[in-house]
Amino acid sequence: MKKAIIGKKIGMTQIFDEAGKVVPVTVIEAGPCVVVQKKTVEKEGYAAVQLGYEDAGRNMTKPEKGHFEAAGVEAKKHLKEFRLENCDELKVGDILKADTFKEGDHIDITGTSKGHGYQGAVKRCGAGRTPTTHGGGPVHRHAGSMGSTSTPARIFKGHIGAGQMGVETVTVQNLDVVKVDPELNMIVVRGAVPGPKGGIVYIKNTVKTIFEKKGETGISNNPQKASARVNPQKASARNK
Repeated sequence: MKKAIIGKKIGMTQIFDEAGKVVPVTVIEAGPCVVVQKKTVEKEGYAAVQLGYEDAGRNMTKPEKGHFEAAGVEAKKHLKEFRLENCDELKVGDILKADTFKEGDHIDITGTSKGHGYQGAVKRCGAGRTPTTHGGGPVHRHAGSMGSTSTPARIFKGHIGAGQMGVETVTVQNLDVVKVDPELNMIVVRGAVPGPKGGIVYIKNTVKTIFEKKGETGISNNPQKASARVNPQKASARNK
């Protein structure tokens, strides 16, 4: 991981690109984040920094207060540790802003998905329902029989069924940054981001391998294909 920051999902909107096409984007308030703690290879065995985001507006325990007082920074509500590329350059108290990223960067965003409460097997797992005719009765959306016969005489773990839905940690990979505004602490990302409006998200460089496009494919120099383009009677030309 090279770069990272903590942010808050503001909501979705749409913008127009240079070609005039509509692009759905998510607006994120990224930072400012303060370095609360720094970990080194000599002491902890790895290099990382702990970032804090959003001033704490609540009562805190003595250990929490002591953690921020030792760092000499204002108490923060959200803390997250990242293994950054420039950990050695950062110091406790340094500020990271939205300009950590730039337009065109590919990022992964982690957030907590929206909660849907207790849901049935149809909505939660995509199960099918029974036919509505021929005496289906009031069990159209029930899960139905799940267990086997005498072997194994039980239901395997992970089987579909009703239960709590949502409120899970979800990571969307390989989103690209459309716009960055350091003055407004704003990062505009193409596509959707997990979580509700106001939800906390963690932005970091993507783990995907990005291949740069080499341009459009030109006309082949193969003489057989060239003759087919000239002579429409050839089979290769008629199949196009």
